[in-house]
Order: sequence, then C-alpha cells, then structure tokens
Amino acid sequence: GFNANAGYGGGASYGNAGGGYAAPSYGQSYGGAPSSGGVPPASSYGAPAAQDAYGSQYGAYGGTAPDNYQMGGGDKDEGKKGGKKSIAVQALNQNVLMWAGFFTASLFVYFMLSGGDFSFLMTYGAMARMFGFGILNLKTFKSQRATGVSVKTLQLYVLVFFFRLTSIIRHEGYLPYDKSGDWLYHLIEGMSLFFTAAALYACMGPFKHTYQADLDRFGEHVVPPGMGAVWLAGPILLVAILVHPNLNADFLSDTAWTYAMYLESAALIPQLFMFQKQTSGVVELLTAHFVAALGFGRIMEFFFWIYSYHELANASGSRLPGYLALFAQFVQLVLMLDFFWYYYLAVKNATPLVLPSHNGMGIV
Repeated sequence: GFNANAGYGGGASYGNAGGGYAAPSYGQSYGGAPSSGGVPPASSYGAPAAQDAYGSQYGAYGGTAPDNYQMGGGDKDEGKKGGKKSIAVQALNQNVLMWAGFFTASLFVYFMLSGGDFSFLMTYGAMARMFGFGILNLKTFKSQRATGVSVKTLQLYVLVFFFRLTSIIRHEGYLPYDKSGDWLYHLIEGMSLFFTAAALYACMGPFKHTYQADLDRFGEHVVPPGMGAVWLAGPILLVAILVHPNLNADFLSDTAWTYAMYLESAALIPQLFMFQKQTSGVVELLTAHFVAALGFGRIMEFFFWIYSYHELANASGSRLPGYLALFAQFVQLVLMLDFFWYYYLAVKNATPLVLPSHNGMGIV
C-alpha cells in the first residue's frame, strides 16, 4: 500500500416560439376575448409544451435551457430581476445542500473510517467520483432525460472502474495505505461502477429518445456511429501494456490498474467536446455538478500523486510510469480549467452555467 415576474408592461414570453405560456399585457385576458377595457387581446393562453415542468424548460436541475430563451415587453428588466431572484434562491439552496451533504459525509468517513493517513486522498478522490455519478443518476432518472450527457464518457468510465476493480480485488499494491483501503475503497469503487452502468443504461435504454447523439460525436471518424470512444480506449490500452508499474508483480493486475489510471485522465474529453457542440452554451446544472465532482476527485488524487509518483516504478526500477501518470492527470486538469472557472461563476451567482464557444476541440 501507499504511505505517502415578469410585469404587466408587455408580457414576458417563455419557451419556444409559437408555444408555451405568454403573460398578457395590462387589459388583456387569457381566453382570447376582449377584457373589460375593450382592448382586443394581444395574447392568449396556449397549451404548454410537452415538457411543462419549470425545471425541464429552463435548465435548472434536470432540464436544458432552450436556445431561444428570452424575455420581452416594456418592463422586462424588472420582470427578469424578479424571476431570476426566485430561481437563484432555489438553485443556491440546492447547491448548498447537495455539496454540504457530501462534505459532511467526507468528515464522517475521515474521522470514523479512516486512519488519517495521507493516502486517504485516494479514497477521498474516489468518494468524489462516486458522488458525481450519483448526481448524474439523480439528474437522469428524476428528469427522465439524457440531454447533455455523453454516452462515450460513460462507456469509458465503465472501463475505468471495471479494470481498477479487477486489480484491487486481487492484489493490494495500489490500495491506499490508510485504513480506508481495507474495504471502504473497494466499496466506493464498486458503487461508482454501479452508478456509471446505471447512467449508461438510462441513456441507452428508457431515455434514449432524449439522448443527443448529434452532439456526442467525438471520434466518429472511420468507426461506426457511437463508437468514437475507441480512439481513446485503444491507444491508451497499448500505452498501459508498454508502460506500467510493478507494485503487484503481476502483469495483468498491474496493466489493469495502469489502464484505469491513464484512461480516467481522458474519459471526460467526449463530455467536454459535447459541451462545446451545444449551440446555446448552457449546461444543465446537475450535469455541471457531475463533471465538477469528477474534476474535484481528480484534484485530490493529483495532490496525492505529486508526492507519491516515485512509487510507481516498473520492474527495472524506472519511474517512467509515475511520470506518465502524473502528466496524464495534469493534462486532464488543464483541459478543465475553463470549465472550473465558469462553474465557479454559476454556483456563486446561482445562474445556469454558460460556456463560451470555441473553434477548436481543446479546452472547454
């Protein structure tokens, strides 16, 4: 193991053009008949769109903000302020409760189930990943939509957790030296695999009609549609076979753990790529929390490996596997820098997360 409200001025229009709810101006009525003032109605109450739930239309916790979302009318600024304020308070409360719950659980685990060793950072990183995929399942099953989620990223993470488990169940070389490495780390990784597989099933099964395959197109060159992840999984497997540490003194076990480590550093690339392809640039808040939790977990593990990479030596004593593992994690964090900044602004202001548009794939 390791040691180391809208006003009455002109009406606010919500939703897509030609449908949804239109708030009437002063003197207008809902039914299409003139009001007492004799003024012909300018708007009427129309049948709401299929997705009439507020959260489903505005991207707040389980829905996607429509591309043409806008507010119109004479007092639109006042209305926007009132509406934003109420939405912001609700969103902020959910943000605080969700993350507060995670950090409370973290303290419990640290003081009750951990020995306080530095290697607990590995367990903490694993907890953050499990928390992230728990958020994703909440988002998917509660809204019954798979919008904004990259199936390719889920496919890669299934491989990550599967191969890591095949190594740590059989051997102890890559387990945290901390007491949490006795059984808790295994449980967390197993739950992460279950959550990831459940989210993948939801996206490809009952909610497949909401999956945005036209946006999730990373790597779809030469290979059949939906198989773009192979351009990451294949080459990384080859690298893991050629360059891996030897802590378990078992080729299959060492390669499996190394493959999971390298692959995890690239697994979020299809999701970040999908964010860029969204024309509105708006990312659903729960999806943003999911990605942020994975990034937080990677930061925790990166801190650990900064001080422990030297233990990842191969059979001949070379530290190349350690250097490569550290480099791979660093590259992942660099790719997420923009995301982290806009996520911070969204949480701070309790607003939807809006990413800028970029011409290249690279950083979000």
